[in-house]
Amino acid sequence: MSRPLAVPLSAQNIETSATIHSNLKTPQLVEHALANGEGRLCKDGPLVVETGKHTGRSANDKFIVKDSETADTVWWGKTNVAMEPAHFAALKDDFLKALADKDTLYVADLFGGSQPEHRVNVRVINEFAWHNQFIRTMLVRPEDSELDDFAPEYTIIDLPSFRADPERHGTRSETVIAVNLSEKLILIGGTRYAGEMKKSVFGILNYLLPTKGVMPMHCSANVGADGKTAVFFGLSGTGKTTLSADASRTLIGDDEHGWSDTAVFNFEGGCYAKMIRLEEEAEPEIFATTRRFGTVLENVVMDEETRTLDLDDNALAENTRGAYPIDFIPNTSEENMGPVPANVIMLTADAFGVLPPIARLTPDQAMYHFLSGYTAKVAGTEIGVTEPEATFSTCFGAPFMPRHPSVYGNLLKERIAKGGVACWLVNTGWTGGKYGVGNRMPIKATRALLNAALDGSLNDAEFRKDPNFGFDVPVAVPGVDSAILDPRSTWANGEEYDQTAHKLVQLFVDNFAQFESHVDEGVRRAAPQAA
Repeated sequence: MSRPLAVPLSAQNIETSATIHSNLKTPQLVEHALANGEGRLCKDGPLVVETGKHTGRSANDKFIVKDSETADTVWWGKTNVAMEPAHFAALKDDFLKALADKDTLYVADLFGGSQPEHRVNVRVINEFAWHNQFIRTMLVRPEDSELDDFAPEYTIIDLPSFRADPERHGTRSETVIAVNLSEKLILIGGTRYAGEMKKSVFGILNYLLPTKGVMPMHCSANVGADGKTAVFFGLSGTGKTTLSADASRTLIGDDEHGWSDTAVFNFEGGCYAKMIRLEEEAEPEIFATTRRFGTVLENVVMDEETRTLDLDDNALAENTRGAYPIDFIPNTSEENMGPVPANVIMLTADAFGVLPPIARLTPDQAMYHFLSGYTAKVAGTEIGVTEPEATFSTCFGAPFMPRHPSVYGNLLKERIAKGGVACWLVNTGWTGGKYGVGNRMPIKATRALLNAALDGSLNDAEFRKDPNFGFDVPVAVPGVDSAILDPRSTWANGEEYDQTAHKLVQLFVDNFAQFESHVDEGVRRAAPQAA
C-alpha cells in the first residue's frame, strides 16, 4: 500500500497523470516487479533480473553541470566531464515530458547516510518497480514516522526507457547520467543498470561532506570485539565486501562510508556484492543472501524450470551482483555506525605478483597509496589485454569523487595523524609470479594477516624494509607460511621479479606525477624507488 508523500511531486514542478506508488515496501515492490514482467523469482526467494546491454556503470556517459556552483569546486577532466546548463535544461524538459506520459511510477524517499547530522534526504523516482526495490534496499530506509514530514533535498529521476539525443542534450550517446548540483537533481536514462543510482548518491555525499570536515570513503568497515573499527579501501574485485563480512566482527557496511569526528557511518542500508563464482565455503554470509526473499540478483543465470541459480555462469555478465539489506549479514551494526577507525586497510589485487601480502604504512605512505589507488586488471578480462594491466583510481574511487583528490587525501592524512591510526596495504592478488604464472593469494593467509594487524599482534613482529616500496613488511607471522611474506622468494626466477617490480614502480611514479604539486615533501618522499 502506498504511503502518501509528505511533499507531492507537483510541489517539485513534476506533473504526471501516472499512478504513483510511493514508499512501497519489499513484498509489494517484488509483486509489482513480477506482475510487470521485470524479473522472476528464484526458488529460494530472491528476485532475479537482467539489465540488458549495460551490466555495469556507463562511466563515459556521466556528466556534471558546470555552472557558478561547480566551476571552481569540481575537479574537471576525464572523470568529471562538464555539461552545459543549456543542455541540461533541454534534458530536464524532456525527462519531465517523459514522466508525464508514464502510466505508473514508483517513488521512494530515503536517506543517504546513517549519521543524522551528516545525511541527505534523497527522493528517487523510477519507472521500474525492481529499480525502486533496489534503491530502497541500498539506501537508508526511514522509519514510517520519519516519512510523515520527509522533504527531499536531492531528487533522482531514473528512466531506463529514455533515450538521450547527443545533439540536443550534449551527451555522448543515448545513455546519460547528468548531475546538477545547483538544482540538486540527477537524471539517469538509457540504462537498466541499477548501480548508477547508488553511485549517484555517493557522488553527492563526496561533494558535500568535505566542506563539513567529514571524510567520504569508498570502503567497507567493521568493528572488532575490542570495539576498534577498521576500514577497508579498495577498488572492485579487491575484497572489500568479502573481507568485511567476517563473522567474528560487527559489520558497519561494505562499500561507502563517512568518517566524522565521532563515528564511521555507512552511507547505505544495504550491500551490493559480486556474485560471480561465489562459494559457500569461502563466503558463507554472502552466499546465504542468495537464498533470501528481499535480495535482488542482477544478471545471475537461473534455470527456467527448476529456478535454481548457477553462480558460476557468466553468460549474461561477469559483473553479476546481489543487492540485499545489510541486516541479511549476521552481526551487523544496528545503527550502521561505529567508532572512528583504529586501522585503515588499503586493498589491492596486484596481478603483477610484486607486492607482499601485507605491509605497514606511515601516514605519508598511506596518503601516497590512497592518492594512487592501485590495483591491476588481469589478462583476458578485456579484448587485447594479454599482460596484467595497472589501474590507478585515485582515492580508490575516482569516478565518484567530484572534488580534487588532494581534498580527500589531506582529509585522510589529517584524520590518520589525529587518531594515531595504523595503516596497512594488503595484496589480495597474486603470489609466486604474475597472473597466468603464479597463484591467487590464499584467502586464509589474508585473513590471518588481517586478524594479526587488527588485534595489534602484528606490531610485535619483526619487519624488513621493502627495497622497492620502502614500507615495512613482516618477516614471520604465526599461522602464515613465511615464504609468502617475501614475494621475490616465491618467484622461480628472482631476476624476472626484479624486472617486473621495476616496471610497477615506474608505473606508480608516472601516475603520481599529477599529484606532486598538491602534496607536501613527506608524501613525495614516500614514492617507491626501484631497487
